[in-house]
Amino acid sequence: MTIVERIVAFCCRWPWAVITVCLVLAGGTAWYTTQNFAMNTDSEQLIDAKVGWRMRQARFDAAFPQQTNQTVVVIDGATPELAESATARLTEKLVADKHLFNHVQAPGGGPFFNQNGMLFLSLKEVQNTTQQLIKAQPFLGGLAADPSLRGIMTNLDTVLLGVGAGQAKLADIDGAMARFADVFDAAAHGRTEFLSWRSLITGAKPRPEEIRRFIEVKPRLDFNALEPGLEANDRIRAEARALGITPEHGVGLRLTGPVPLSDEEFATLTDRAGLMIGAMMGGVLLTLWLALRSFRIIFAILVTLFVGLAITMGLGLKAVGVFNIISIAFIALFVGLGVDFGIQFSVRYRSERHRDENLMRALAATGRGVGVPLALAAAATAAGFFSFLPTTYTGVAELGKVAGIGMIVAFLLSITMLPAMLMLLNPPGEDEDVGFKSLGRLDDFMTRHRRNVLRIAAGAGVVSMGLMAFVQFDSNPLDLRSPKVESVSTLFDLMKNPLTSPNTIDVPALSLNDAESVAARIRQEPLVGETLTLFSFVPEQQTEKLALIADANNLLDATLNPFEVLPAPSDAERIAAFKATAGKLRAAAGNGQDKPARDARRLADALDAVVGAGKPAIDRAHEAIVPSLKTMLKQVSDSLKAAPVTVQTIPADFRAGWVAADGTARIQVFPKNNSNDPAALSAFSDQVLSVAPQATGAPISIRESGKTIVGAFAEAGVLSFIVIILLLVLVLRSVHDVLMTLAPLVLSGLLTLATCVVLGLRLNFANVIALPLLLGIGVAFNIYFVVAWRHGQRCFLASSLTRAVIFSAATTASGFGTLWLSVHPGTASMGELLMISLGWVLATTLFLSPALLGAPTHSLQFNDPEV
Repeated sequence: MTIVERIVAFCCRWPWAVITVCLVLAGGTAWYTTQNFAMNTDSEQLIDAKVGWRMRQARFDAAFPQQTNQTVVVIDGATPELAESATARLTEKLVADKHLFNHVQAPGGGPFFNQNGMLFLSLKEVQNTTQQLIKAQPFLGGLAADPSLRGIMTNLDTVLLGVGAGQAKLADIDGAMARFADVFDAAAHGRTEFLSWRSLITGAKPRPEEIRRFIEVKPRLDFNALEPGLEANDRIRAEARALGITPEHGVGLRLTGPVPLSDEEFATLTDRAGLMIGAMMGGVLLTLWLALRSFRIIFAILVTLFVGLAITMGLGLKAVGVFNIISIAFIALFVGLGVDFGIQFSVRYRSERHRDENLMRALAATGRGVGVPLALAAAATAAGFFSFLPTTYTGVAELGKVAGIGMIVAFLLSITMLPAMLMLLNPPGEDEDVGFKSLGRLDDFMTRHRRNVLRIAAGAGVVSMGLMAFVQFDSNPLDLRSPKVESVSTLFDLMKNPLTSPNTIDVPALSLNDAESVAARIRQEPLVGETLTLFSFVPEQQTEKLALIADANNLLDATLNPFEVLPAPSDAERIAAFKATAGKLRAAAGNGQDKPARDARRLADALDAVVGAGKPAIDRAHEAIVPSLKTMLKQVSDSLKAAPVTVQTIPADFRAGWVAADGTARIQVFPKNNSNDPAALSAFSDQVLSVAPQATGAPISIRESGKTIVGAFAEAGVLSFIVIILLLVLVLRSVHDVLMTLAPLVLSGLLTLATCVVLGLRLNFANVIALPLLLGIGVAFNIYFVVAWRHGQRCFLASSLTRAVIFSAATTASGFGTLWLSVHPGTASMGELLMISLGWVLATTLFLSPALLGAPTHSLQFNDPEV
């Protein structure tokens, strides 16, 4: 009697005691889990912190903590004034919330840049800007004294008087009339078309960077939550809505950056969760019913499975301390392989029960028959998972630790609790053989054409090996995210402009002077577009620029800052102003047919239409024109108060982002192109690293993390393969039998990768996690066949073993194939690869293994492992 047979027999004699012990263990571990459960959703912790590039990143993050774990608020305004106003108001709100936000900064915004922004223009641009402002002085004066629709009409009336007196031409204000006509006409017809005063004065369309602003926010994160930044991001959106920062008010707001990207990825993972769970449970239950045809047996398997899951979760939590976003996936692995053990035992039990009606003897015989293959499969699978422990990919290493423990638990419960449950439930006897009798002819066919099967398999293997050179690994993590979510679509939008692309590299330097020297060398590299240091924010030619600004301020200061500002007009005053101006426009246009005359009449008609549409139309016109007017007046007033800028006068908060407390200076390096292609980013990284080996940043992290992860899987794959071979040699004690076990597994792996090439499916950080499951299931299935062959099994396809293997694979497919339904591209690709690999594992096991093994050369001998 074998050890497993003795264990099963003992459990059948004392079923209540065994079940009680198992339930107590499950209850104890479940209590431990509820008291100590912790999950770290920080994706940066998935790779060992001692890896070289991670250490460089950690040192940089320690020097510049405000650059880490950011939420980037992207504000797009219909006009530059709206974008600037929204950014300033929201920044002020977020800065005041110290509970949720550690650091808030608007790059290029705030009092310092509002005052000195003109200094960052070229000398020619400063000359043009100041001249345009001086030219607009008469118009600006009236607007500053009455910044309202009434004031605009009054100023327009003044110009029209000059036209009537021959002192001015209607053509001089044609651009303004045409633009005002568009705005008022839209308001009259229920739309809001926002006016840019900057464009009105300069005559130029706003540049993209003028209507887009950014706020960099470092929120407080809760890494115990699935979405650590959810509360902070919700607060940002709520504050924006309260401030009227909405598309209806001409301003759009989007969130991107590391925190929203991570949060929305987790949120995407839960999309269709109900559908996937329902499909999974339905598929698993249906498959179990087709395999076992007994609700009692299915109930026993499910109870055993949940008990094992509870025990594994408790032991796993004790082993790793805190689950991470990868190690928590042990649940799926445990269910897939745990159900396999249960099906193998139960199908064999049904076969034994068909031979022997006595329940206890049938269960004992089942233990004798499946003990060795189950033990060997569990040991080989656990060894495969444990092979990830030495790797630097911490996330998968911890997954391997917990899943390896789970395989041991699943095996032990399948030979203890499961037979005890079956003993108590006492399923009805089996009237018919549980094998597939209909496949007997296929068995005969496979036997007669064994050599042809082997030739086909060899040919498929050769072709697959030829395709290995075309297997692609996608190391770009953005390709694993849904492009439909806001954070990802916004990121892709920012990548269109090299100056706003997140694919920048940071280089720490010993000092600010050293940073300038290193930046100069980096700029020589052909793939580098621009480098920034703190010195980049000290404008050139300040003396000449300040002189021009001072002259303009002397002329405009009193204009922009009148002693008295009129109160806001009433509705009646606005209507009266519209009517008066409309009449003067028509008088000035007369019967003229040139464009200025036509635009004057069009504006007059639009003003009348607004009056006719009533207060809502007037309010729309106000919102389209007046808030931007007030912002523009303040911007102009502030910009004329520019002062000399030096490194010392730059605000400390801004300076801290470029020079750390210990003197470390930051260099930011931009790529010349805006490509998101991994090869281009890798080449860009290589060039920067060749000059500054201490560099870090997204392009480097993406490349190096890819190398780390691929290396970890390669290392674990080789190690697990070696361990499994040694284990098989130790137990099977036959090189022939070991090769017969491994050959189908190797072929299924080659066929899986070849299929990926044909279908254009690239390996990535997500679907590569399917490979450990492929290894575990593939080894288990082939072990079952080899051990059965050693026992003298013939006609594999018609046997109960094939039934167990097919339905075990079907159950696993039901559990994991539903991942294909996910809207998350990474998860969907994992489900796709799992289904492909599972299909080839099943095909090679069912058709190649019998052909390889041939007719049994012996039945159970004295040197068999069971003896």
